[in-house]
Amino acid sequence: MTALVGTGALVRLALRRDRLLLPIWVLGLVGITLSTASGMYELYGTVALREQLGAAAGANPAFLAMLGPIYDYTSIGGILAWRWGVFGGLLTGLMAMFLVTRHTRAEEETGRLELIGSTVTGRHAPLAAAVAVSALASLLIGVLIGLGLVGLGEQAGGSFALGLAFTATGWVFAGVGAVTAQLTESARTANAMSGAVLGLAYLLRAVGDAAGDQGPTWLTWLSPIGWLEQVRAFAGDRWWVLLLSAALSAVLVGAASALVTRRDHGGGLVPTRLGPARAPASLGSAFGLAWRLQRGMLLGWTLSLFVLGCVYGAVARGVEEMLEANPALEKVISQMGGSGAIVDVYLASILGIIGLFSAIYVVQATLRLRTEEAGFRAEPVLATPVRRISWVASHLVFSTLGAAVVLAAAGLGAGLVHGARVGDVGGQVGRLVGSALAHVPAVWVVAGIALALFGLFPKLTTVSWAFLVVFLVLGQLGGLLGLGQWALDLSPFTHIPKVPGADLTATPLVWLTVVAAALAAVGYAGFRRRDIG
Repeated sequence: MTALVGTGALVRLALRRDRLLLPIWVLGLVGITLSTASGMYELYGTVALREQLGAAAGANPAFLAMLGPIYDYTSIGGILAWRWGVFGGLLTGLMAMFLVTRHTRAEEETGRLELIGSTVTGRHAPLAAAVAVSALASLLIGVLIGLGLVGLGEQAGGSFALGLAFTATGWVFAGVGAVTAQLTESARTANAMSGAVLGLAYLLRAVGDAAGDQGPTWLTWLSPIGWLEQVRAFAGDRWWVLLLSAALSAVLVGAASALVTRRDHGGGLVPTRLGPARAPASLGSAFGLAWRLQRGMLLGWTLSLFVLGCVYGAVARGVEEMLEANPALEKVISQMGGSGAIVDVYLASILGIIGLFSAIYVVQATLRLRTEEAGFRAEPVLATPVRRISWVASHLVFSTLGAAVVLAAAGLGAGLVHGARVGDVGGQVGRLVGSALAHVPAVWVVAGIALALFGLFPKLTTVSWAFLVVFLVLGQLGGLLGLGQWALDLSPFTHIPKVPGADLTATPLVWLTVVAAALAAVGYAGFRRRDIG
C-alpha cells in the first residue's frame, strides 16, 4: 500500500485546483439533462404524440445513426434517454478523460508531479487520485440526474438507470485517459488519443444502430456509448449492462497502474521518435514549427469528420418518408435544421452538429499556444527574431484555415455518399461542401474566444470548453427547452443560414467574421502586454 501513500492529499489538491471547473461540468450536465426533460413535457405532452414519435424514429436509420434507438416512447424519461443519452454520454466521457489527463500527464509534463514525487508520495498516488476525482465527478452527475428526474415525477428505476449509465460511461473513459496518459510524453497527445477512442466509440455505435436487422448490429456492443443505450433506461432497466462498463473501467485502470511502473518518470511507453540530425529548412520559421506541431491533429480530424460525413450522408435518403409521416418529429428536425425540403433540413441539422465537432478541433488548435507557453517552449522561440504576432498567427492559421479543411472534408464525405445514393454525385458534393463551409465563421468565433482567453486570462483558457458546451446546448436543445430568441442568439451557430435547407445570406457570415476578428485582436493585444508564462 506504500504505492498509494499521499493519495488523499492529492485528491484534495485536485479538488482545490478544479474548484471552478468541476462545478461547471457537473452542474452543467445535470442542468442540461433536467431542463431538457422539463421541456419535453410541453413538446410531447400527450401519449399520442409520443407514440407517433417512437413509431417513426425507431424505424429510420437516419435517427438511429444520430441518436440511437428509442426503446420507450410512452414516457418522457424514455424519450429523454433517446434524445439526450448519446450526447450526454459523450460529454461525460470527455469530462472524465480530460480530468485524468489534467492531473497525471499534464502535471508530469510541466514538472509539478516531479516536485510532488519528491515528498512522501507513492508511485501510484497521482494516478489513483486523478481516477478517484474523475470517478467521483461522474458518480455525482449520475446521482443528481437520478434525483432530479425523480423530482420531476419520473419513475425512480429508470431515472437512476439513466443517471448511472452516464456515470458508467465516465468511468470507462476515465480508464481510457489513464492508459493514454502512460503512452506518451505529451498531455495534448494523450488527450488526442483518448479523444480518438471516444470518436471511434461513437462511430461504432452509429454504424451498429443504423445497420438494421440484416446488418452488423453487433458493432453497438463494441462501444461503451452503445452500452449506455443498452441499459435501456425506462424500458426494462438492464442494470447488468452497467457491470460491463465497470469491469472495463477496472481493467483499464489496472492496466494503467501496471504501466506506471514500466516507464520512467516524465517519459511515455511509446518513445518519442528522434528527429533527423539536421532540421529541415521549414523549421526556420514560426509557421514551419506550427505546421510540425499541428499537422497530426489536423489530419486526424480531417479523416474523422470525412468518415462521419459519410455515415450521415448514407442515411439521408431514408429520412424523407419518416418525417412526412410524423409532424412532431419534423418539428424537432426543423428546430435543428431550419425549413425547406425535408432531406435538406436533415442535412442542415447534421451539418450543424458537425460544425460543433469542428469547433472542438479549433479549440484544441488554438490552445496549443497555451500548451507551448506552459511547457516553457514559447519563450525560447520568442527569444529569437520571431515576433509575438508571428508566433500567434502561425498557430491561428490552423484554427482558421484548418476549420475550413475539416468542414470541407465532412461535406465531401456526405456529398459523395448521398450523391451516390441519389445519382447526383457532382451536384451533391458541391452543395454539401459549400453548406459545410458556411459554418466556418461561427467556428472562427469559437477560436476568437479561445484566443481572447489565452491573451487576457491564460489560466482560464480551459473555460473555452465551457463556451463550447453552452453553444452545443443552445443549438441542439435550445428550442426544446423553450429558450427565448435572445438566448439562442448567444450562440454564433444560431446565426448560420440553415443551408442547404434555406437560402444562403452573406450578412450574418460577415458579422460573425467581424466578431471573430475583434476577439482575436483583443486576445493578441492582451498577449502582447503580458509576460510570457
